[in-house]
Amino acid sequence: MILKRLTIFICILFVTAAGRGQMMESYVQEGEFGVAVGAGHYFGDLNTRAALNRPKFSAGAFFRKQFGNYIGVKLAANYARLGYSDVYSENEIQKRRNLSFNSNIWEVSLSGDFNFFKFYPGISGFTYTPYVSLGVGVFSYDPYAYLGDQKYFLRAIGTEGQGSALYPERKAYGSMGVCFPVAVGFKYNVSPSVNMFAEVGYRFTNADYLDDVSMTYAPDAFSPLPNGSPSIGQLLSDRSYETGVPIGIKNRQRGNSQQKDAYVLAQIGVSFNISSYRCPKF
Repeated sequence: MILKRLTIFICILFVTAAGRGQMMESYVQEGEFGVAVGAGHYFGDLNTRAALNRPKFSAGAFFRKQFGNYIGVKLAANYARLGYSDVYSENEIQKRRNLSFNSNIWEVSLSGDFNFFKFYPGISGFTYTPYVSLGVGVFSYDPYAYLGDQKYFLRAIGTEGQGSALYPERKAYGSMGVCFPVAVGFKYNVSPSVNMFAEVGYRFTNADYLDDVSMTYAPDAFSPLPNGSPSIGQLLSDRSYETGVPIGIKNRQRGNSQQKDAYVLAQIGVSFNISSYRCPKF
């Protein structure tokens, strides 16, 4: 009797495992698409100590094509508002410099993703995985600052002498850059068709003017107004007059041209699986 029950139990286990295996073999995750919201943060000449004290809104959408259980390719579009100010710095020289900026970032990227675990939505034991991704993208930016209540776009002003006849080697920087996203994330399948995920991605860039700061002061690139008042270029290129005696003398360091700017996006979101089925092998 005991042997008979044991035999039946083993058969049940075998049939269950075989059925589960056939389900896993027949299910094909073709990919997923989703949306996310979160925060973005900037690192550069105004945030030299990589502080995370001024996050701003970000959002995105993506489509991922899955190749097997581990490898995927993701096409993503993201928006982030970035900004910072010298008033948040712990460095007294930066506080005296007193520069600030904001910028809207629009980004499109293509990344390769790798799942650490097998991921089968809807199948117990295979409903979550951490993952990493590496990619390349392009983004647009246009830094601006406020003087009083008036908003000024800084690229057109040429705050470091860009476009001035006195500084012919300083060309106006563009509004587009290249980024290299490196991200880590975790996703969890809450139903056969829906996943939740969290992701943090750092963007290395080839741009040094996300913050409109890179080289040295160029005070002689700007002329006062006919009435003798300082021009907008003078007032926005060196704002140390708001904290004391102006420090923006010619060729004095204004930023660090040897280090590119960067930003990070931290987001949570929801995605929807695209799946198909094939006949299992018997």
